[in-house]
Amino acid sequence: MSRAAARVGVGTRFRYDGESVEVVEMAATTAGNEVVLKDGHGRLLRLSLKELLFSDRAAISPGGPGPSADDEVEIASVILGQLDTEERQKVLERAGHVREVLTGFRSGNGELAADDEPKAAYATAMPMEARKAAKAAELGVTARTIERWVAGFLQHGEAGLASKRTRSERSQTSVDERWVETAVEVMVEHADQSRPSRTMVIDWTRARVIARFGEGVVPQPSRATAFRLLEELERQHPLFRLSTKRNRDIADRPKGPYGKLRPTRPGEYLLMDSTRLDVFAFDPLTLKWVQAELTVAMDWYTRCITGIRLTPVSTKAVDVSAVLFQAFRPRPAGRDWPRHAVWPEHGIPRTVLVDVEGATGPGLASPPLVPETLVVDHGKVYVSEHLTSVCRRMGISIQPARLRTGRDKGPVERYFRTLREGLLQVLPGYKGPDIHSRGESPEDDAFFFLDELEAIIREWTAVVYHCRPHSSLVDSGLPGLRMSPAKMFEHGMARAGYIEVPRDPDLAYEFLKTEWRTIQHYGVEIGRRRYSGPGLPDPGAQSPYDSPTKNGWPFQVDPDDITRIYFRNPDTRAWHTLTWEHAPSAEMPLSEDALTFARQLAASKYRFPDDRLAVADLLERWNLGLGTTIAERRMALRLSREQAAIELPESDAESVVSLPSVRKALCQDGGPAEPEVQEPAVETGDDDEADFDDHLDEDDFYADALEDV
Repeated sequence: MSRAAARVGVGTRFRYDGESVEVVEMAATTAGNEVVLKDGHGRLLRLSLKELLFSDRAAISPGGPGPSADDEVEIASVILGQLDTEERQKVLERAGHVREVLTGFRSGNGELAADDEPKAAYATAMPMEARKAAKAAELGVTARTIERWVAGFLQHGEAGLASKRTRSERSQTSVDERWVETAVEVMVEHADQSRPSRTMVIDWTRARVIARFGEGVVPQPSRATAFRLLEELERQHPLFRLSTKRNRDIADRPKGPYGKLRPTRPGEYLLMDSTRLDVFAFDPLTLKWVQAELTVAMDWYTRCITGIRLTPVSTKAVDVSAVLFQAFRPRPAGRDWPRHAVWPEHGIPRTVLVDVEGATGPGLASPPLVPETLVVDHGKVYVSEHLTSVCRRMGISIQPARLRTGRDKGPVERYFRTLREGLLQVLPGYKGPDIHSRGESPEDDAFFFLDELEAIIREWTAVVYHCRPHSSLVDSGLPGLRMSPAKMFEHGMARAGYIEVPRDPDLAYEFLKTEWRTIQHYGVEIGRRRYSGPGLPDPGAQSPYDSPTKNGWPFQVDPDDITRIYFRNPDTRAWHTLTWEHAPSAEMPLSEDALTFARQLAASKYRFPDDRLAVADLLERWNLGLGTTIAERRMALRLSREQAAIELPESDAESVVSLPSVRKALCQDGGPAEPEVQEPAVETGDDDEADFDDHLDEDDFYADALEDV
């Protein structure tokens, strides 16, 4: 049997610094064992034995056969690992026969001998050749086969009895390589096309082989062999089994290994993305179902959701700014949220506080974080000039994700799936993740308005998602521990020792859109709306800014709440709020889209409408349709739907219905309904001037509401 050891002594040869040397003397000294080497020129070199054995400069030259790292023979575990159950059992039987030839016992040990062992033909007193001949006669094979088994067993053990052919060689069909290469070429060409059938791929391959190499030059496989070959090639180039979209994703995979960003602390990376929500909702103005789009911001390290915004039809730049602003100033938590779902006002976990009850106020829905890097896709709303300018001002880097590479924002994509499976699928109006999963008419079951649906998603995120352990939230020191996003936030803060928080609450105004206007005696006019208030300079005062308009001043405008605008005095650097002259008629935040719809509505009914009349008429229509009481709500929903909402299964909907926002919307509260506390308007911004320049000519989703006026 070959040995892995090599004897080192006088006469042993080494390769040292590229030259062949021989050991001529070995000595034991106080410093350790040493050897004396002699090269081909007769020069002597004295080295320690440790240096000779373990230095990269020296390599032993074994004098006999033995295992080596550069052998063509694979290691035993690799050879045996390629065998299936039947082949492995056959190797074990052969090993027993070989041990019986060598020792007389199938187990190789006399202490484990069977009742009829040792047999007379395999006794150790018998010559080896006689024992090999007896075994060949017993198994019905030639003596040469037994000799080969014995030699392989003595050299490599049981691995030497395995077949020399690999599994791929055993499964490979006898098909010409030119035909196989042509078949792979045809399959790769269809990666971006509609899925073909196997028969068509085989026919195209045969035709291309004949056209390329000539008739009868390349042997054509049979139909069954061609089908088996395509099944093997399917593992390399998926084409028939998976969906065409999945096949394109696999074809676009990078050739090298995957890389990823690795966050090390909270706030290092903030993921932002938008998705079409898999549930219909009601528009509060038209009482028609609309498709909603959800935009979220997620801290990569903790998986905490720092911003949520639900918008009808599509997302605008103002919505992205609002979500990013929520990371700076989180929304307040609901009054009836459970205690474990509420973050303290300053964003520090409760287990870190010395006095938990000392935290005043209702608390927050998420921790305040200032992101260092923003990971977004290439959508227009995410690469707008306003958003990039604000990020540059705040010191936030923008990292665009790769095109058509969803794994760059994998955690937020997983949140969308968790939201669908954990909440949306048990709500009325759920339409499924794709058209193949959609019900007959899910829009008829739409029940929740957009603001209610956003409140439900926000509460579910705080109550369920932030408190449930995630399989991907682990610590390398404790790989078996699974943490929730809230616990991961505590862990990240303890690990980093600090957290990035907003330094100035007035930075919120910088997220809003800037409008340049002159100051008149009545105040400021923006979009045919007049604003006034304390803090405005005198009319005609010289502006210190080089504005696009002559003597213009900058004003920050929130399109989601046009009842007020904001102005910063250039001398005192203090912010002032200017109020719209018709704001008292609204008594609630009014968006620019709503005012556009109100003007269209008033123009269709009155000959000389103004904004006061338009807003009053809109509020009357709003109150009649939306209703402020439960009775009005039910009446409005009965008029706007053809059938009642679907009844939720108790097992799946129990956890969702337990949310206070859902109970209030479904009228399941036992006590009297509490008056709704209006949350402060989120200060956001938008840089897309085309969205608001000409509202009357805009074909938005409110346009069809005039049909039923």
